[in-house]
Amino acid sequence: MSRATKRKHVTREVLEERVVPAPQQRIVRVLSSPGNNLHEVETADGSRFLASM
Repeated sequence: MSRATKRKHVTREVLEERVVPAPQQRIVRVLSSPGNNLHEVETADGSRFLASM
């Protein structure tokens, strides 16, 4: 797949396929990745915790 074709598909996915989190899910910001598939994340209200992805 060429870069232009890939870019077109990624752009279409972003614009057309919106995913809304369920009530028990949150959108967080990843602060660091200490390793072992763990990530330190921060919520909108400022609380920090480790998450596994």
